[in-house]
Amino acid sequence: MAARRTKRGNDKTGGRKATRKRSASSNTTAKPRKRPHAKNAPQSAAATPGALPEDGKLYYRIGEVSRITGVKPYVLRYWESEFRWMSPQKSRSKQRLYRRKDIEMILLIRRLLHEERYTIAGARKRLRELGVGRALEEGAPRAASTDSLELSGEARGDLPGRFRQIREELEAIRSLL
Repeated sequence: MAARRTKRGNDKTGGRKATRKRSASSNTTAKPRKRPHAKNAPQSAAATPGALPEDGKLYYRIGEVSRITGVKPYVLRYWESEFRWMSPQKSRSKQRLYRRKDIEMILLIRRLLHEERYTIAGARKRLRELGVGRALEEGAPRAASTDSLELSGEARGDLPGRFRQIREELEAIRSLL
């Protein structure tokens, strides 16, 4: 059966186009859920954050360091600007190349900032107090200890006497030579 035309030349809808109504189920399509990329998922116990892999590599790229330490790449780049001594070498293609020592330092900074709740300025100051090399050796002790390099409040009061004693001992050793 043919549709009767009106003056406007359209069908009998009165000049409006006839549109087919879609059902609610037809215009929504099932989208598959995004799965994490295989390269982002930990592959072994050594790839869990905080554990250094024993693969014998000399250099690691920023993505690998991110997976090892659990710190995102943009945070690592930011830390480079905050902690000036943390500047990894760069390859010819300008990729950052981190060494094991750099990764250990990143883990230490992460612990100071996240677990011990230091601010960035406080972590920088704490690392400066310890010295970068000593901080790695000791792993930044959680409380001020009374070892030979850090003196408690009582020992600070007798500091000139202690220096005098050390000087006398050194002079005695020199006289023996």
